[in-house]
Amino acid sequence: MIEPLLKVRNLRQHFKISRSFTVKAVNGVSFDIYPGETFGLVGESGSGKTTIGRSIIRLYDPTDGEIIFNGKKISGDLDRPTDKMLRQNMQMIFQDPMSSLNPRKKIGDIIGEGLDIHKLYSNVKERNEIIGEILKKVGLSPAHAERYPQQFSGGQRQRVGIARALVMNPKLIIADECISALDVSIQAQVVNLMKDIQAETKCAYLFIAHDLSMVKYISDRIGVLHKGWLVETGTTRDIFSNPVHPYTKSLLSAVPIPNPKIERHRQLIPYNSAEADYERCTLRQVSDTHYVLTDVA
Repeated sequence: MIEPLLKVRNLRQHFKISRSFTVKAVNGVSFDIYPGETFGLVGESGSGKTTIGRSIIRLYDPTDGEIIFNGKKISGDLDRPTDKMLRQNMQMIFQDPMSSLNPRKKIGDIIGEGLDIHKLYSNVKERNEIIGEILKKVGLSPAHAERYPQQFSGGQRQRVGIARALVMNPKLIIADECISALDVSIQAQVVNLMKDIQAETKCAYLFIAHDLSMVKYISDRIGVLHKGWLVETGTTRDIFSNPVHPYTKSLLSAVPIPNPKIERHRQLIPYNSAEADYERCTLRQVSDTHYVLTDVA
């Protein structure tokens, strides 16, 4: 059996707003990501997808739960060796390709910042060669290293974001809705680029997105998130061919079909989220790879 690269167990992320009010953004989420695979995380806006990604990479300190990455516990206080391992082996591609890039820095310095911090080169020539190679890998030119972010299109800026994540040669990349701000044709280019890079480098992805068709295309396994709870998880075939949870069925029924004759008769499946009491539910195994949050009563 292959050991998971990332284990998330009972992750909770709560934000205290005032003395009497706390936002429970993530509630008891558990899943694994294996080396070289893509785990898709889907759900409506505000369901906690981005919060999970930021908690895993420790942009947020988790309220509760355990996160084990590359065999080391990364939840709680981090010692220096563990922190260094985390920063080198886990990277994030952010949603907005413009606001995540420093407009005052050249592309070469943005991509090379991780190399500078961890001293992963011996001289300036080697640094420039590494940056040039990674730019070519994402479909840009080494000459682009001397340009600023505002001189690029949205798709090119997202490629820069991917290059910044890849330059560290990470084992896990968290892609936080990295295609949502792009045109449809550019989305396909970026996702195909990510698949090609994964085939070459064997890195794993946590792919966070709204677009179910794109998640179906890129993911090996999928987790469905609702109100901070992981309501269903399984392989791509499990989720799309045999959805069990009512919310998953409702979510899939909302996917538009590019055929006007079929689309005209498509039936939306309603889901009353007010009746959902996930505190009383527990994960039930449907098959070897398929789990559903089910009421214990």
